[in-house]
Amino acid sequence: MFGHTNEPFSLQRDVPAVVIPAGEELTLRKGTSGFITQSLGGSFTVYVEGNLFRISGFDADALGKEPVPRPKVPDNATDEDIEAVIWNQLKTCYDPEIPVDIVNLGLVYRCEITPLGNGQRSISIDMTLTAPGCGMGEVLVADAREKIAIIPTVADVTVELVFDPPWNVGMMSDEARLQTGLM
Repeated sequence: MFGHTNEPFSLQRDVPAVVIPAGEELTLRKGTSGFITQSLGGSFTVYVEGNLFRISGFDADALGKEPVPRPKVPDNATDEDIEAVIWNQLKTCYDPEIPVDIVNLGLVYRCEITPLGNGQRSISIDMTLTAPGCGMGEVLVADAREKIAIIPTVADVTVELVFDPPWNVGMMSDEARLQTGLM
């Protein structure tokens, strides 16, 4: 899913949502109507009564859309298998204001997997923002945490915002620089 739309919707059930850019969680009620303004990485940005909200792709059915499937891992997955799935999940996290994922933007600095000894893993991520004052920080952190937490064998996820080193355009992938016209 990619792109900006202005598709009308009416919620088919109560659904958890995150206020953009404040990051507060609330519930939008069944019957609430508005417009889907963006659908990137399986998440939706919706406009309701003058406010923007993020709705998870796992709750897409509330918008009358197909829910995003949960990630799968091989039986007896190795840490390397899990790390590959983590990076794929992080590539589905988008700043609602920039149509490039956080991996290609160069916002993810560290991904550490710690085996817990019982087939489960603890994941620690360090990420940054394009600017320290970016109001989307908590929304992006919550999105990354949610998308990693649903990976089988992941027992615990910590996502920390860090600002050292400061982000710069040189951290973007060539694809992202081309897409944003910064090449």
